[in-house]
Amino acid sequence: MNHMNSMGEMKRRRLRPFALILLVLAWNAYSQITVAVAANVQFAMEELKTEFKKSTGIDVKTSYGASGSFCTQIKNGAPFDVFISADMDFPDSLYKWGFAKEKPKPYAYGKLVLWTLKDFDLDKGLSVLSDSGVAKIALPDPKRAPYGREAAKAMKKSGLYDKIESKLVYGENISQVSQYILTGNVDIGFNAKSIVLAGEVAGKGKWKEVDSTLYDKIAQGAVICKYGLENNPSLSQRFYEFLFSDSAHAIFLRYGYVLP
Repeated sequence: MNHMNSMGEMKRRRLRPFALILLVLAWNAYSQITVAVAANVQFAMEELKTEFKKSTGIDVKTSYGASGSFCTQIKNGAPFDVFISADMDFPDSLYKWGFAKEKPKPYAYGKLVLWTLKDFDLDKGLSVLSDSGVAKIALPDPKRAPYGREAAKAMKKSGLYDKIESKLVYGENISQVSQYILTGNVDIGFNAKSIVLAGEVAGKGKWKEVDSTLYDKIAQGAVICKYGLENNPSLSQRFYEFLFSDSAHAIFLRYGYVLP
């Protein structure tokens, strides 16, 4: 009996590490957070997801869109763990309304560009928008997309807005503006530097940074949402902290962002 008991105990001891490995594998398989991401971050985000998964085993499920739209969705109960915005105002609004864990802090600063597939002289700066050959100018909806808001400011500050307002075509977000330009539905458009450097857009047409004195600094902030705090606090915190790591900073730099 003693021999049999000791044999059984030995088997159990051998099985325990095995069971632990299976448990870890199972945990990793179901470790996932859901993140709402401003459209301008989409290409950088794909790299961020890969790097984060490689170092933690945690999957990141993403939705891309306009920051203002996500802000409204989160206030209405959308199940996002983390919100990566194109500005500070929308995540700050979530914090003030009790839908975020703490005040947002900037993970990067964005750059506004003019982008076209046509042969316009972008060295002229924003004055190129008043050329007779420019019939349609795309920008993201200023009410929902911070890059659209700053594009409108730049046009107003340069004294062009009233002259070219009839040419303006609004996209819901940066991604839609990119499609307008790529399909030729508009002649030129405002976009994010992070978009024109990557993906299907890279190398197509020509772009130039908008004079940064014409618009406010685009500080982009992130927050852990109330949903993440209540349902995935540990995973959400790990991903949030990763956004401010050296690894994430290196990725942001490659996509044309400026670090805080």
